[in-house]
Amino acid sequence: MDGLFVDPAGAGPMTAAYQDSAYRTFAEAAEVAKREISTGTFTAEVGRLERLIPDADPAALRRVFAELLTGFGVYRAYVHPGEPLPGPSRAAIDAAADAARGHLPEHLHPTLDAVRAAVAGAGPSELIVRFQQTTGPVVAKGVEDTACYRWLRLVSLNEVGGDPDHFGIPPAEFHAAAGRLAAHWPATQTTLSTHDTKRQEDVRARLAVLAERPQEWAAAVAEWHQDDTIDPDTEYLVWQTLAGAWPVSEDRLAEYLTKAMREAKTRTSWTSPDEKYESAVLAFARNAPAGRIAEFVATLAPDARVNSLGAKLVQLTMPGVADVYQGCELAGYALVDPDNRRPVDYERRRALLAGLAQAPPADLDTEKLLVTTRALHLRREHPEWFAGGYAPLAADGPAAGHVVAFARGGHAVTVATRLPAGLRRAGGWADTAITLPGGSWRDVLTGKTHDGSRPLLAELTANLPVALLELA
Repeated sequence: MDGLFVDPAGAGPMTAAYQDSAYRTFAEAAEVAKREISTGTFTAEVGRLERLIPDADPAALRRVFAELLTGFGVYRAYVHPGEPLPGPSRAAIDAAADAARGHLPEHLHPTLDAVRAAVAGAGPSELIVRFQQTTGPVVAKGVEDTACYRWLRLVSLNEVGGDPDHFGIPPAEFHAAAGRLAAHWPATQTTLSTHDTKRQEDVRARLAVLAERPQEWAAAVAEWHQDDTIDPDTEYLVWQTLAGAWPVSEDRLAEYLTKAMREAKTRTSWTSPDEKYESAVLAFARNAPAGRIAEFVATLAPDARVNSLGAKLVQLTMPGVADVYQGCELAGYALVDPDNRRPVDYERRRALLAGLAQAPPADLDTEKLLVTTRALHLRREHPEWFAGGYAPLAADGPAAGHVVAFARGGHAVTVATRLPAGLRRAGGWADTAITLPGGSWRDVLTGKTHDGSRPLLAELTANLPVALLELA
């Protein structure tokens, strides 16, 4: 869902702006981190695996297991002792073994082959089970809790389950994924935020704008740079954190940056904290040019609004069971746990909800609340529409690439604007239109009715950058 609102054309410029990284790609950072976890944090677990293969060189086994664990790209292969090995399970083990082979000397390849066969089902049951219990933590600690804090080209992409090397997706890719969900997993959960997201959904929606304005972002970062007190990666994280979560209190920022530095484990860590370095980073963040950052964030706000509302409507109406994490009915700018577990002001939400019955939305909070409640009400009133089919809808015209639209159950249509900065630079929607089944369609967000089979996007998005249509 986030990928729809990230401009793939921004990958090159954003990579160029992030030239001080110690790694060329996220995959490289993840590999290094998983190897560190395998040979460090999980030394005891690897040692236990070694002891389950008798009559073998412990040093050779240790190195082979470490590389095999490093090569795993999934949490586990789901091998069950005494049962046939499923094709996907074999593929996961083979891929890890192939990756490990490239990092092991040739004389250890026979040991690798023996270990691969053992964990794939030929070895003792305890080895098979314990290996399955070890791959998941290595991947989680190596990727989510280390690499995602080290490789920071565009941190809105650094979410659990995502691939930060994959910079945005075209609508066709999203439609294909949504079609698979409708066909095979119609009751899966869809969400934009959880207790474990590294940045809440509206932080990511704002940061996504940077992919459309990479040169302006690079210029801003160069202007904000103070000195070389801290390493370039951490400094780049500070700027993205401030831009994405602004305004953020000093206490919240200090708590987040301390956690991020210790998770990265490059200059400090939970087990060996370097309090002097951490203090320097927090002082650097406190001295950030607040006025200039606020001005820059204000320029992002109009496009961030488009991304926030678009992602929310897509999430609530695509195939799956929609989940709204606590407080995300309004714009949410929380960072990782524990920041995103702060108490939610439900009284304020009740008051704003009551106010929507009296007046149209006046800001992003009330617009997002409107989109959330109206979409969920429509799902409640017509569950069969959203449990049924999924059909991508095509647009035609000069700005066709700036819309994503789909029909659910033949009676509801979602329309969302994407890449708003590029749309504005291109001069707006012009005569771009979307093709609908014939009839009269009512936008449940605005109450407006649109007749005909080819409504103009300029009309559909005149009040909001999104529309949720029902067949009148």
